[in-house]
Amino acid sequence: QVQLVESGGGLVQPGRSLRLSCAASGSIFRLYDMGWYRQAPGKQREFVASISSGGSTHYEDSVKGRFTISRDNAKNTLYLRMRSLKPEDTAVYYCNANLVDGQDRRTDYWGQGTQVAVSS
Repeated sequence: QVQLVESGGGLVQPGRSLRLSCAASGSIFRLYDMGWYRQAPGKQREFVASISSGGSTHYEDSVKGRFTISRDNAKNTLYLRMRSLKPEDTAVYYCNANLVDGQDRRTDYWGQGTQVAVSS
């Protein structure tokens, strides 16, 4: 069984920073691309950022220059550093990982989400 557990969300004022973490554990043979998605109230889940196992990154346009995605392959952990937060960044943030598990199945896993609220 594989688990992704996010942490680091919370309530912050506009302009402040947060760092999200996502720890992958369980029967993992190999981790491929990992990413962050978010879902605001009343909206569909949307892509935020992704990173390959080799470190190549991609960002949604509205977060470019403000968010930084990174990963620690030795710890199977994904991070999202969020700076200059805006009220429109308010959402539940979900971690996603594409991996091969201990039963040799390649599939996507999702975390349970962590709430980020940006408000004065």
